[in-house]
Amino acid sequence: MIGDYLRATAGFCPAVAILASASVGPVATAVFVSIAALFALFGLRTGLRHATRFEATETGLSALGPLAATILWAELDRMELAYYSTRRDRRDGWMQLELRAGTSSIRLDSRVDGFEQLVERSALAAALRGIELSSTTAANLQALGLRTSGFYGASAAEGRA
Repeated sequence: MIGDYLRATAGFCPAVAILASASVGPVATAVFVSIAALFALFGLRTGLRHATRFEATETGLSALGPLAATILWAELDRMELAYYSTRRDRRDGWMQLELRAGTSSIRLDSRVDGFEQLVERSALAAALRGIELSSTTAANLQALGLRTSGFYGASAAEGRA
């Protein structure tokens, strides 16, 4: 999270410094205020994520803190696992798991301690509920070393045909 805090600071502070120290026209003011607001929101969102912790139980997954939500495994209706690359060669990046049950949703990324175990538990719940996973999610599960064929719905069955 330190990197995200540094990025927020690196974007917010220069924009505010320019606004405070230089006389700029209305268009430039609007641009720098927008930049400062964008990075301030990013910093706020980072703080909210930092203050949120996750707790997995046999019955579900809970996000505790300012972004509180609970997903019961028995009510899970959507699971997506995405990979976001930071390099063109796709060797560096992070994964994001999104779970939904009715109107509740939880998103967490691979920087969370125990991420792979949470993904595995989520995939098991999705399989038990008969949720069809996208080919992208299935491929990302395989990249984590989790079995998908014959287990996760029609998209996995298509690969066996």
